[in-house]
Amino acid sequence: MITTVTEENSCVLANTGMEFTEEQIERYARHIVLREVGGIGQAKLLNARVLVIGAGGLGSPLLMYLAAAGVGTIGVVDDDTVSLSNLQRQIAHSTGRIGIPKTASAKKTIAALNPDVNVVPYETRATVDNVLDLVTDYDVIADGSDNFDTRFLVNDACMFARKTLVSASLLRFDAQLSTFKAHQGDGHPCYRCIYREPPPPGLIPSCAEGGVLGALAGAMGSLQATEVVKELLGTGESLSGWLVIYDALGTNWRKVKVKPDPDCPLCGDSPTIHDLSVHVR
Repeated sequence: MITTVTEENSCVLANTGMEFTEEQIERYARHIVLREVGGIGQAKLLNARVLVIGAGGLGSPLLMYLAAAGVGTIGVVDDDTVSLSNLQRQIAHSTGRIGIPKTASAKKTIAALNPDVNVVPYETRATVDNVLDLVTDYDVIADGSDNFDTRFLVNDACMFARKTLVSASLLRFDAQLSTFKAHQGDGHPCYRCIYREPPPPGLIPSCAEGGVLGALAGAMGSLQATEVVKELLGTGESLSGWLVIYDALGTNWRKVKVKPDPDCPLCGDSPTIHDLSVHVR
């Protein structure tokens, strides 16, 4: 028996326009009792669609918390297979799944966690040819990719497709997180307002070259899931216009204000990037 769902929230459940099963009421009880979520918010989550780019260190906790929250449809984009070196941080996978596609592994993990969730696997890399098709059918895009080319490509595609992007990155003991929705104007910057273009190859090491603390991926992926849920619910303060920087060694958090760059080639006053051809090489 659920004793934490109040009579008031039961009325809210009745007004959501959808019927919750007893199992769903129990599963999502801790959401339903939150005034900022309630039955209406939980119904929004169950009807929401989120695309996650990357099922690795960031994508693993992100996928699992989105699934636990009851996000109804989750797309997963990844062209890699599970390897032993992934398991230090990629908690959606396991030793017994080494060698199988990460999308298939993530789907199994999510199915075991929450059968309410429809997982759409895309065993591919986000490219110029497919990225707009990938993002079009989703409400929010969450980027957990591990390279600059993909981050810039996804940012640009989200701008053109008018999609909200929640992006995180990490290396060694440092991480960053922000939300981008420059397509809405009104002071919302894009990723290029902070970083104009990808750094030269070899300037910044990859996680494979520089290493990464496994638990840091869990912390940032969980925060990324929180921001995605906030955007879906339209509650709290959006991270758009802010950059969160975390130094795990120093246990130091900074929240830096980021303004739109009027000279940004994508979303500035006189943009020079009008399509994704800038990514064609």
